[in-house]
Amino acid sequence: MKRRPTWAAIAALAMMPPAPAVAETRTELAVMTWNVCTATNSACGLYRADAARLARTVGEYATSRPIRPDVLFLQEFCSGADQALEAGLRQRTGRTWLVRSWSLTSAAGAPYTCHPDWQGRPRGVQSIAIAVAADTATFQAHPLPAPPWYVRRAVLCATIAAKRVHACGTHLSVGTAYDDREPGAPYRTRQIRRLMAVAAKPGHHSVFGGDLNVAPPDSGTGSAAGRRAVAPVYRAYRECDQRGTGRTGRWTHSAGDRRKKLDYLFAPRGSVLRCHVAAATPLSDHRPVYLAVTF
Repeated sequence: MKRRPTWAAIAALAMMPPAPAVAETRTELAVMTWNVCTATNSACGLYRADAARLARTVGEYATSRPIRPDVLFLQEFCSGADQALEAGLRQRTGRTWLVRSWSLTSAAGAPYTCHPDWQGRPRGVQSIAIAVAADTATFQAHPLPAPPWYVRRAVLCATIAAKRVHACGTHLSVGTAYDDREPGAPYRTRQIRRLMAVAAKPGHHSVFGGDLNVAPPDSGTGSAAGRRAVAPVYRAYRECDQRGTGRTGRWTHSAGDRRKKLDYLFAPRGSVLRCHVAAATPLSDHRPVYLAVTF
């Protein structure tokens, strides 16, 4: 026969302190995007930089700014510097880094080769790259629709399972006569739509961006078609340098006296902690952009 609890036992239980609340685990992540302009543009200071100098420069920007990134998106990189960058980041930070790149090709499949370094040595193929501070990560490239008369494009994504993070970087077509030249920015519109689709991964936090080659919707710069193309991303995500409800930000690209924002980092609404846009540098025609988020 079961014994009923006494009033003394009930009173003792009531006086016991409540069980401590389980602390909510949050993930913090920092990301940098930078078009390093090293491949074929002779107007940039990193043009024809060898692998050691390129890795050293990127490493400096990854470790000496107010936000120190765990993920790097790089554009106009050279695939021959992948290993140097990975080793350099490990040495600077004491962390394990993984670097992967996706190389641009012509419509016919020929490599879009970087110009050689100043000693005449090959530097690989112009690429987009991702560097991730993690022991393990999986990488996947997703082809983008691109004009059949110019280079192919892609989104390169890294999934960091330990953080449940899906990070994707890209470099979209340019609105010039040799690239996305038709009225209405048709290829960049489709590229951005595809970027949003592959950046969303069920069960993961999405962070994505890069050099999108369009101006923000409320900036009043660039083409109206380009501004319309990126508007859907602002409806679904928060951009790093976005202030209030304005869909714009500080300039990140300069060409002579023309300045506009072309470089972006998007994250889920409510997750953005800080944004930093580095000072202009003669090394590149783009400024690095840094994002800190928490999920």
